[in-house]
This record gives sequence, structure tokens and C-alpha cells, in this order.
Amino acid sequence: AGAIYAIWHSVHSPETPDPPQPKTALKLPEGPSIAVLPFQNMSGKPEDEWFSDGMTETLITDLSRLNNVFVIARNSTFTYKGKPIDVRKVGQELGVRFVLEGSVQRTSERLRVNAQLIDAQTGRHLWAERYDFAMAELFTVQDEIVRAIVTRLSARLELSERRRAAHKEP
Repeated sequence: AGAIYAIWHSVHSPETPDPPQPKTALKLPEGPSIAVLPFQNMSGKPEDEWFSDGMTETLITDLSRLNNVFVIARNSTFTYKGKPIDVRKVGQELGVRFVLEGSVQRTSERLRVNAQLIDAQTGRHLWAERYDFAMAELFTVQDEIVRAIVTRLSARLELSERRRAAHKEP
């Protein structure tokens, strides 16, 4: 009887953690929704991480200012930093229609930023752009890039939502 109790107790003990539950897809919000994944530092220099992280955070901040756009918080998207990702899985896990990802390359004289908007349901690229600047005033360059991306994405997200709504069954 003691062995049976020990087995029952080990299986039903409060210290035994519940088995991990599979992640379920979150319901998509009505309007446009986006997750900005951490921009990848392609320079290979750890001292450049602050700039790629700053690009990501500034984009999240500025996209959050757009009306009717649901933007995932920085704390949620930075959990994907440095990990290989499947954009469709990220879309399901975070409950977003779109994912913005990109990279930063820097030399002592030049800065290049690549950004891509991806449909999280299909994995298809909807928009991509490359920005090249001389390394003059870094924050001015960052602000110009973010402003250009947010302007383009705002129009692109609105167009995509109109198309989606037009195909929605009444």
C-alpha cells in the first residue's frame, strides 16, 4: 500500500508541474495588427546591438501612434531576438496579421537598414525597402528611416485591410 501511495503522491503532488499546454493561435484583432521583430545586427559587432535594438523600439513606438493599428509590445517581440523564426508561427503566437522584420549593417562611414513587411498568415512579402546613409548624425538618420518606414507601412496596412474587408463575407 505504501508503494501505491508513493506513486499516487508523486503523480498528484502539488509540486509536480502541469504538462506544458500547446500554444493556441490568438484571435486576430479587427483592424490591422503588426509585430515588429528585433532588427538583426548584421555588422557582427556586439557594440552595434544598441542601434538595431533602438531601430526596433523606435519603430514600435511610432507605429503605436497610428490610429486603429494594433502593435505588439516590445517585451513580447524581443523574446524572438536571435532565434530562427517562422513568421506564420509568430503571427499565430502573437495574434497579428503582419510582421515587420529587418536588419542593420554599419561600417565606420555607411549605414544600411533593410525592412520587410510580411503577411503573417501566408508568409508572403508585401513590401521591402533598403535605406543607405552616410554615418553623419546617427539619431537623425535613425529618425529619417523610421519616419519613412512608418509612412509607407501606414498606407500599406490601410490598403491591405481594405482589401481584406472587401473579401469578407457579409
